[in-house]
Amino acid sequence: MCKEPSEAPALTVADAIANLRQKEDPGLRYYASWWLGRFRVREPVVIDLLLEALTDESDRTPDGGYSLRRNAATALGKLGNLKAVPGLIDCLNCTDYYVRESAALALEMLGDPRAIPPLQALLQGGVAAAIPVQGKPHLIQPYAAILEALGTLGAETAISDIEPFLSHALPKIQLASARALYQLTGERSYGDRLVAGLREKELQLRRSALMDLGASGYLESAPAIAEALAENSLKLIALKGLLESHLISLPKGEYLSADSLRIMGLMDQLL
Repeated sequence: MCKEPSEAPALTVADAIANLRQKEDPGLRYYASWWLGRFRVREPVVIDLLLEALTDESDRTPDGGYSLRRNAATALGKLGNLKAVPGLIDCLNCTDYYVRESAALALEMLGDPRAIPPLQALLQGGVAAAIPVQGKPHLIQPYAAILEALGTLGAETAISDIEPFLSHALPKIQLASARALYQLTGERSYGDRLVAGLREKELQLRRSALMDLGASGYLESAPAIAEALAENSLKLIALKGLLESHLISLPKGEYLSADSLRIMGLMDQLL
């Protein structure tokens, strides 16, 4: 059994690289891949070893999944090297749902538009195809991760493919599609759909709405974020996301706009 990160021993960079390179102990490779991403070790040899791990066949879960591939994909997203894009795109066709999900999230982080067509292709069949897998706790595809990635990547060609997912049976998928559509169109109605998610009865859905709003850049949602019935730590993360996206949009050298001051004031009240 692989150790959880909190239970595993401390490593040096050299230790982690050596553990990822060796092939005898899958548990060591699994933890090393997580560690190298967590601590943003960007050495070229690390990228190469993680890319090799994306095709690993040795570390399998009882149901046939690929544990090491999942960690490697996540790490490559964090390390920001575009050399990983082709390998991650290949992972979108993996038989392991969670590898596909990790790859979609990583491609979103890397921000390379080459990922748009293969991600968009996973929406083929639309809502009618977005059904649960029998005996599994997930849908056929990691739709939330795919939709969010397409929004972040600016995939305007995917708007018509994303819109139907606003009516998906799962509220989390509805939120992900509203987030993507707001990012792609700037239409307030989509931002308001996310704000409405802050009033959901289930805490997990309110948390999802917070994260989606933080990533969306919908400035008008700041007061609703601050008042949401959720942990202050998550509200601060969401407000920080709004602030960062707003600051990027300001003219160079300008930081103290009325909106940025308003968001920072809300953050101060939550501290």
